[in-house]
Amino acid sequence: MTRSAVSTPQPQRPDQEGPADGYVAAGGHPTHVHDFHQFLYVPIGRIVVTADGADHVLCPTVALWLPAGLPHSARFDPDSLVISESFDADRYRLPCQEASVVPVSEAQRRLLFARMRTRQTVPDDATVFAELTGEKELPLPLPRPTGKAARAVAGALLRDPADQRTATQWAEELHLSSTSLRRAFRTETGLAFSDWRTRVRLNRSLELLAEGHQVGVVAVRVGFVSTNGFILAFRRHFGRTPGAYVREWLDRAAG
Repeated sequence: MTRSAVSTPQPQRPDQEGPADGYVAAGGHPTHVHDFHQFLYVPIGRIVVTADGADHVLCPTVALWLPAGLPHSARFDPDSLVISESFDADRYRLPCQEASVVPVSEAQRRLLFARMRTRQTVPDDATVFAELTGEKELPLPLPRPTGKAARAVAGALLRDPADQRTATQWAEELHLSSTSLRRAFRTETGLAFSDWRTRVRLNRSLELLAEGHQVGVVAVRVGFVSTNGFILAFRRHFGRTPGAYVREWLDRAAG
């Protein structure tokens, strides 16, 4: 389970000796330890987290992973807003054993804001953990939209990833604005429409490659305009080329 909190500085309670879960004192937290991994992001303001004798400055473009069991403290600017995503250490393995500063991408920022707004129409914990750690999952996590319009478009793309209709064209067919449809995808999945569609195509390409189809054929069948574009997208999302993936798949099959 993920424990998520959005915090702003609050006055210290007289009976409070240390930071309670989800509680932030006016100046920050004294040294404490969590039994879960924590991802800290500061979309507004600035905080300083101290761990292993080093100070880590967090701001709207820089976040921090804190592994479970790591003692740390924090100092908060008075106008700071802190988003905390926490993950069960028994279920999720971090690729680091120390406090690690990471840049926040636009996709991660949107995902965190979606989590902040609601807990019912956003990606599950495994998807969020993969996004925030940069894991190259196979297949890619694909959170499903929940609203009627976005769900209809998602279903059509899952049936035919090569469908070339744009968000504007889909919106026209559904008699709503393209802005509404795009917003629905962002809010309900944490991904832009184009990013969601790319994931559908890449996930389908894994199946076709495993069936023995040539890379160029796969690119066309899943909707990429060029083989080169498909290879670049595949490597960007999976950390390897389609050819390397096929070799890995054949090795696993042989084993």
